[in-house]
Amino acid sequence: MDSKMDGKDEQVLSYVINDDADTLPMDSLDPTGVVVKPKWRGTAQDKKDMEVLGRHQVLRRNFRFLSMLGFGSTLICTWEILLSYIGFVSTNGGTAMLFWGYLVVLIGVWCTYASLSEMASMAPTAGGQYHWVSEFAPPRHQKFLSYMVGWICMTGWQAGLLSVGFLVGTIIQGLIVLNNATYTFERWHGTLLVWAVTSFCVIFNTYLAKRLPAIEGVVLTIHVMGLFAIIVPLWVLSPRATSKDALLTFTNAGGWPSTGLSAMIGLLTPMGSLLGFDCCVHMAEEVEDSGRTLPRSIMWSVYLNGTMGFIMAITMCYCLGDVTEVLKTETGYPFIQVFYNATQSYAATNVMVTIIIITITACCVSEVATCSRQLWSFARDKGVPFSDWLAFVSPTMHIPLRAIIVSLCVTCFVSLINIVSTSALNAIVSLGVVALLSSYYITIACLIWRRLYGDTLPVRRWSLGKHGLAINIASLIFMTPILFFAFWPVATPVEPSSMNWAVVMFFGVIIWSLVYYSIWGKHSYIGPVRVVKRDL
Repeated sequence: MDSKMDGKDEQVLSYVINDDADTLPMDSLDPTGVVVKPKWRGTAQDKKDMEVLGRHQVLRRNFRFLSMLGFGSTLICTWEILLSYIGFVSTNGGTAMLFWGYLVVLIGVWCTYASLSEMASMAPTAGGQYHWVSEFAPPRHQKFLSYMVGWICMTGWQAGLLSVGFLVGTIIQGLIVLNNATYTFERWHGTLLVWAVTSFCVIFNTYLAKRLPAIEGVVLTIHVMGLFAIIVPLWVLSPRATSKDALLTFTNAGGWPSTGLSAMIGLLTPMGSLLGFDCCVHMAEEVEDSGRTLPRSIMWSVYLNGTMGFIMAITMCYCLGDVTEVLKTETGYPFIQVFYNATQSYAATNVMVTIIIITITACCVSEVATCSRQLWSFARDKGVPFSDWLAFVSPTMHIPLRAIIVSLCVTCFVSLINIVSTSALNAIVSLGVVALLSSYYITIACLIWRRLYGDTLPVRRWSLGKHGLAINIASLIFMTPILFFAFWPVATPVEPSSMNWAVVMFFGVIIWSLVYYSIWGKHSYIGPVRVVKRDL
């Protein structure tokens, strides 16, 4: 070790020695002074992967397959999100679009996440998409494209955290409206609930961080059993639509020139309910045997959530009831009205909605973990302002504490928009969808380029084999129209209050990241490929 150390280095070394570092091999010591004990450093393969990727182990590897399956499944919350946005597809496309559109989206999503899973096995890192672009893009464009994807992905997950917190808060408000006719649905109430829900989830990600894998297993059980606790009363008590009306009648209540156009816009409901399985990737450096566990966790989460979502989609197709009535509900959420219409009981409806509140709150817990890891990883490569400060990992809690706190602050600050304009906040929800889809699109496009024109792909323990290229291309074909229609508003005529402002926000982020890159980023950002050592 270099004998020349400044005061800060001496403090770090002193801290490490006091934390029993003398019993640990030196390769467990990060240059920042963070020590991870052997039992939390994963397998020999994890150690090799970290060496190849040029990273140091600073987070605990306390997630295994089952806990990651719970993490991925509960974060996506497919059947719960499908219920929450049922009004959107009821306006554009109707139940027929919900059924057939869900099947189409499920196939496309499988291709997309199978492509990402293979890359996760090649490079199991918390950076995810921006790291893979750095390795697989054409060499002259690697740094810039990687930087842009990092900003886009970070935006997507930060917007996703706000969206989920807003969803929980407003569902709680909707339940209050159902039970108390005198309650006035105030926007600032919703904002305060967003703050409360997100703060609660931050507690889970800090003081209870070591227990998070166990908690994910419990919530997975609630996620699965809760589905049946809801669909059984609906099938037993709800009025039943005919198969012709449920599965073959497309609607256009949005005022679009054609039912086909309306249906394409409605496709965003099943897409939104199946988006975000890359969450597992951003936890990569906390997963044991990550190169094998990650792709299995992602794909099994797709299978589990995809099946449960399809069951709920069929249930809503047949049990939705009078669409006009449920869309006019005072609760703000048609599914709450559907529950009450079926059960005719406030108590039963309260229990059913509470199940959804619990599972989506658990989703928010996982959202905090995911977006903070992605932000931390990007800061580690100096892609954002104040990177050195944001890249800090608590040496006692082994979590990116500052990234978690910043994610909380971003959510609380941006949620203030809701007080002024609900449409602006809804645009942020759309922004999350557009940003994540864009990150997938660019990443898979770079993988296709590497397959066709670049060097041989890195060794992976989960492979698509000879079908890889076809699956990658199918994924891009699927995402192209989805990305296009993600910017469209729900209905016409389009006014400032009903406009989908996601297009403005998305390109605003792009412009800001370009400005930052041209002034600071191109000098400070370290493309991950620069530290990768594939020859090890």
